[in-house]
Formats: sequence, structure tokens, C-alpha cells
Amino acid sequence: MILTGAVALKAVLLAFDAVPFNADEAVVALMARHILQGERPWFFYGQTYMGTLDAYLVAGVFRVFGEQMLAIRLVQVALFAATLVTGYPVVLRFTGARRTAVLVALLLAFPPVLLTLYTTASLGGYGEALLAGNLLLWWGHRLGWEDMQRWGLWLAWGLVAGLGFWAFGLVLVYLVPVALWLLWRLRTCGRPLGQVQVGQVQVGQVQVGQVQVGQVQDLPLRSWRGYLLAVLGFVAGSLPWWLGNLGRVDVGVAELSGAAVRSTAVAGSFLGNVGARVFNFVVLGLPALFGLRFPWGMEGPPLWLAVPALALYLGALGYGLRRRAGVVVRSGRLLLWGVCGTLFLGFILTPFGGDPSGRYFLPLYLPLFVFTAEALTALRERAGRWAWVLLGIVLVFNLVGTAQAAWTNPPGITTQFEAITRVDHRYDVELMDFLRAHSGTRGYANYWVAYPIAFLSGEEIILVPRLPYKADLRYTSRDDRYAPYREWVEASPTAVYVTTNHPVLDAMLRERLRDLGVSYAEVQIGDYHVFHDLSRKVTLSELALPAGK
Repeated sequence: MILTGAVALKAVLLAFDAVPFNADEAVVALMARHILQGERPWFFYGQTYMGTLDAYLVAGVFRVFGEQMLAIRLVQVALFAATLVTGYPVVLRFTGARRTAVLVALLLAFPPVLLTLYTTASLGGYGEALLAGNLLLWWGHRLGWEDMQRWGLWLAWGLVAGLGFWAFGLVLVYLVPVALWLLWRLRTCGRPLGQVQVGQVQVGQVQVGQVQVGQVQDLPLRSWRGYLLAVLGFVAGSLPWWLGNLGRVDVGVAELSGAAVRSTAVAGSFLGNVGARVFNFVVLGLPALFGLRFPWGMEGPPLWLAVPALALYLGALGYGLRRRAGVVVRSGRLLLWGVCGTLFLGFILTPFGGDPSGRYFLPLYLPLFVFTAEALTALRERAGRWAWVLLGIVLVFNLVGTAQAAWTNPPGITTQFEAITRVDHRYDVELMDFLRAHSGTRGYANYWVAYPIAFLSGEEIILVPRLPYKADLRYTSRDDRYAPYREWVEASPTAVYVTTNHPVLDAMLRERLRDLGVSYAEVQIGDYHVFHDLSRKVTLSELALPAGK
């Protein structure tokens, strides 16, 4: 029932086109198309740290349903459904309480806008990271207890870890604490643990489904065989990462640690940047996590409706710090807090902490909802059914926020934090028809225009992303992700220029074209401003626009 409701919510959002198509998603779609044409990319175009697992999954769906935007979203819906399904046994194992597991599933199914957004639109690996994280927690915890000698499970755990690492380095926030805990379990192997009672999960004499109490001792681990198999599985799963970085592993490691987003640094010193990232974590990230604000801005659902949700979440975090009975339950709690701690350190110590959207906080939802579900259960014992009223208010708060964001379209439920980068894609077809009619199938645009139009036009219209979109005209050469497109435009006898929401850049283009003695025409199509029918082709080098970094 809960899974059906979660999928139905996604279907409604997709039916109303509430989640706009974006350039990052278009790059995934283009890679999927190229995979079907015979290309075998290891990484997201223009990067060396986000693997193409998502693109291969999309390619498979393209093969069945055709190359359409809906097919991309179907992959994300399937990954989210798998995350829900695997989240249930994780919570059941960590808490030993079916009610808690059901409540967590309910909170995940109807979550704040942040989780809805990044499990509906594809940015190249968030859905895979959440699913891999659940498996690493679930299987890793079993390997630390009753399944220590299940060698196939060790191999599978390592394989998932490796695949997740290749797909998206965010998986490290799960991998690091679980791997460290497993190493600690090896050190304590063979020591008596005394009385153990873990709800429906019994370690020692393993009987799922009933409570067993008695003297328990760790299962002996005869050797490091399991750990070696896990390493072997990790190497096999992450092999695409190593192959894609042959001869430049240092570059891959640098990008994995945030070199690709180093422009988010806001201070001149390490401590200054750490302070700024802590501010981002507390003031911007946590409100987005709780649903108090939308990931793309400071607005959000009604504050009066947010008060009960905020009170519950803060109380749940405090409740999550309480000591629990049973070594197995305590170890599960330790892993959940380990995920939180690893993510916090990674956020404040790397340039990823400069991102204000909250998208890197997605792994925090499982710990947050586990603590919330346990707090609600404890409240139920003290206050009766009022606990379920509070739960209902929180779910209504989440759904109201989602409905509000979906209704306000544009921008809709968008991945674009800066307003200047938001493009109203309702005019895409009109733009493509105009460009076809005016010999404008080759030219220049910004990143947020070029790749969606390339995919939607079947790569008939190629606009190289060489124009700036920042208000201060900053430009990064990383936007130009696919070299063949650049070659096609260079070989074309004509070129158009397409800008969006940038009157300063429009004025500069007019001035430079006039200085070159080139005549041209202009047209506004929705957010798109098109310079077309130039009396001769004008290259970017002639315009002397701000150079990319």
C-alpha cells in the first residue's frame, strides 16, 4: 500500500510536468542515446568522478520504451521504489520493530520536497547511491553478526560498494562507517556478549520472527577470507572507475574530493571555508532536509504548518542519542550516526559544502526517519493517538510543500538554485521549430539550453555551451562537455546565438556584432533570446567574450 502510494505520487508529478527537464538530466539522456549507438563512456561527460551507471540504466529503458524523457524518469521511479523496499529490512534489523519500519517507509514514501526532487529528476547517481547505501547497511550489519561466514554475501557487499563508488562518490558516507565497523567486529570476534534480545532479530541462534534471549557468543571468523572477498568485490565493482582514470588517477581522486566544484569556496583560508560550510549545513542544508525551504530558494511551505514538523524532527534527533538495549540494536544505531557523521565531515571539509541546495543531504533521511519513527512510537505509549495526529500533520506538511512547489510552475520542482539559470522549457518546441526554419541548427548557447535542446531535437540542433549564464558573466569551460558537438559547430557555415534571462549579455552581443559590421535579427521566444540570420558566421573568438576557466 505504501509503495503504491509513493509511485502514485511520482505519477501525478510526472503527469503534470511538475519537475522540469534540466541540462544535467539531458546529459544523462544523451549518454544513454550514445551508448545505444555504440559509445562506452566511463563517466558523466566532462567529469571523472561520476560514473555512467545511470546512463546505462536509461539506455536499457530507451531500448524498450524509446528515447523519451518519460523513460528517464521511469528509471528514477524504479530506483526509488527499490530504495523503499530495501529500506524496510534495514530499519527492521536496526530497530527490531515492525511498526518503526512501517513508519519509516511511510515517511520515505511521502517525504519533504528535497527527497522528492532528487528521486524524480536524474542528475546521474543519487537514486543509485541511496539504493546502494541501503544494501551496504543491511548486508554489512548482517556480515558483522550472524552472516560472518557467508562468503557470497561478502563478495556481493563489496560489489555493491564498488559499483556505488563508481556511480557516485556519495556512497562513501555509507561505505566508510560500515567498513570501519566491520573491521572493529573482526577485532572483537570470539568474545562473549552475554544476554542479547533484539526484537525479531536474534544473533547467535538466528531465528527471525521471534524473540530469543540467552547467552550468545560471536560466531568465530576463521580468517580474513570475508574481508578479502569484500575487497575483491569492490575492485570488480569499481573497475570502470579505475579504467576511466588510467594514467590520471590523481585527477579522479581530486574531483572525488571536490576539485570540480572548488569555485564554491567563499573564504581565503581553510578555516574560513570550514566555517562557511558549517553555516551552509545548519542554516541552509538542514532546513531543506526538514522541508522548511525548497532546495532552489529560501521560500517554502507555510511556516505555521512547519512548526510541528520541526519540533518533531529536533526532538527525534535528541531521542536518537539515547542509549538502546541490546548490542545488535546499538550497533545499528552506531551505523546510522556513522552515516550522519561521515556526511557532516565530508560536507564541511570539502568544496561540496559550498552547495546550498541540500542535495548531498539525501543519505540523512534514513537516520532522521528512523529516529522520528522511534520518537513517535515512544510518544504513542505516553500520549496515545495524539502521536499519530502529529505524524499526520508532518505528512500533510510534506504533501502541501510538494503541491505548492509543483503548482508554482515555472520554476516547478527544479534543481536550479539560481533564478538566472531557470529556463521555461514550455517553449522548447517553438524554439526548435524557429531554429530549423532559420538555418539555426548550429550555434552557441549556455549550458542550461544546449543539452536539453540537443536531446529533444534528436541532436539535429547543436548549440555548444560556450556562453556565460552567471550574472557577472563568469564562465567555466567545463560546461562544454562533449567535444564532437564543438567540431560540428566549427564546421558549420552558419551560427546562431541563444541566450536566456541575461540582458547584459544580450547588450554585449549586440555591441560586438555591430563593431564587426555584422547584420543580424533578434527574436524572443519565452525565456530564449535568439540572435539569428547573421550576415556571416561569427565565431566566439571574434566576439572576445569572457574566457572560461
